[in-house]
Amino acid sequence: MRVRPTKSDAYHQLREAIVSGQFHPNERLVEAAVAERIGAGRTAVRAALVRLDQEGLVTMERNRGARVRHISDREALEIEEVRAALEGLLARRAAERATAEDLSDLRHVISEMRERVELGDALGYSELNSRFHQRIWTAADHPTAARIAGSLKSQAIRFQYQTALRPGRAERSLREHESIFAALKAHDADAAEAAMRDHLAEVLDTLRWAIGGQQRGERWLPG
Repeated sequence: MRVRPTKSDAYHQLREAIVSGQFHPNERLVEAAVAERIGAGRTAVRAALVRLDQEGLVTMERNRGARVRHISDREALEIEEVRAALEGLLARRAAERATAEDLSDLRHVISEMRERVELGDALGYSELNSRFHQRIWTAADHPTAARIAGSLKSQAIRFQYQTALRPGRAERSLREHESIFAALKAHDADAAEAAMRDHLAEVLDTLRWAIGGQQRGERWLPG
């Protein structure tokens, strides 16, 4: 007998389908069809849609149901600009507060990121990238900033899968993350904030490159 997914399972499955491009911007999300596709109950799907609406990945329209929210090129760039400022703050706080356990976890993620780069696994690297940032938010112990950063990250992550495909980007990104980790390990707040801002400035530049590719007809970003 198949075990039915929980509400949390429905949320994570639907979120993953959206950020990986299985559902496209402006695509309607019909509860019955989504429930059948991910193997969840309609109640769980409805709860997942509400949560994703709060995160900015879905738009709930009265009497019209839900759609995958379209993020314009301009909004995508603005999201990264705000993230740079906010995550700079979180990196500064993490440098001041990181425990031995925090640093051990981050070191482990960095090690896995190196393995993904060596294997040429851009998408696997992208997933570890998210884990690295989230671990810093935890170490920073600033729930308000972490909540806002998480919401922005949820909206930006669908682009992260695409920007990870830029030639040489994974290797440069790894070096940037190693610089962030070194500053955190040294408990150097100024260096941690600067390294995080430098990293996200590079992400912003890569996003501009990807958007330019889309405008030239290359399929780097979801249409």
